[in-house]
Amino acid sequence: MNKHLNSHLALLGAQIVYALNYSIAKGLMPQFISPTVLVFYRIVGAMFLFYALSLFLPKEKVSKSDLKKMLWLSLFGVVINQFFFIYGLSITTPINSSVIMISNPIMVFVFTLIVLKEKLTIYKILGLLLAITGCYIILSYKGNFEIGSDTIKGDLMTLINATSWAIFVVLAKPLMVKYHTVTVMKWLFLFGAIFYIPFGLNETINTNYLIFTPKAIFALCFVVIATTFLAYLLNLYGLKKLSPNVVSMYIYLQPFLASTFAIIIGEDKLTLTKIVSGIIIICGLYLVNLKTKQIKHD
Repeated sequence: MNKHLNSHLALLGAQIVYALNYSIAKGLMPQFISPTVLVFYRIVGAMFLFYALSLFLPKEKVSKSDLKKMLWLSLFGVVINQFFFIYGLSITTPINSSVIMISNPIMVFVFTLIVLKEKLTIYKILGLLLAITGCYIILSYKGNFEIGSDTIKGDLMTLINATSWAIFVVLAKPLMVKYHTVTVMKWLFLFGAIFYIPFGLNETINTNYLIFTPKAIFALCFVVIATTFLAYLLNLYGLKKLSPNVVSMYIYLQPFLASTFAIIIGEDKLTLTKIVSGIIIICGLYLVNLKTKQIKHD
């Protein structure tokens, strides 16, 4: 456990950032900024931050073949992931988006079986089912999950986002083992920016920044610095040492953590259901990681 503790803490930190993001960034779209422009700032802003951070680290040479892999991975992990999540969230309900994202670890399980040839065990299956159950119990008390004509486009975009991130997490694993986390991230976001700038530059330039309030400016900075730069850094750092299955399973902590923060600031109440759900989710994470570690020792 000790040698992987930092990786687990990094993944937990990423989920805390995501949970805080729901409260901090709420209302940013579409009142102040469009989904297209928000994605522009996330990708370009994170690119500059990763390059700035890389200046303080030893230079690392990346092979041409790996640069090609990063070029294509940037589409799945940066461009498609960012755009389809943000735009999908803007035209569907938060509860729909949260429930659909439950599918992400399921997809990762399937892809790891196919691509990484990872062994499927009863511990992993049971852990996944427990985490899904706990997550769904919490989400079921937050609102009504209902797919209809008004949300179908956003729901499909969220599903594409979940699929894209699952592909990215599995295929990025070998690169994360081979290179430093910041090295991989600076290239991924550079390629992502090259893909996205022609698409989002014009709308970004023509955005009315005069209507921005201090709260909106803070929210935008939080989304770029914390939700994008820091969360990506923490997630990919965790991926260096842990299985893609374990990394993806941490998504089930988001509803629990979001409820916890809402309770702390007085916007929600602590109930037995939330406590039990949190325990179920944590047990699921433990079971998946338990068997993963045993396999590595074999």
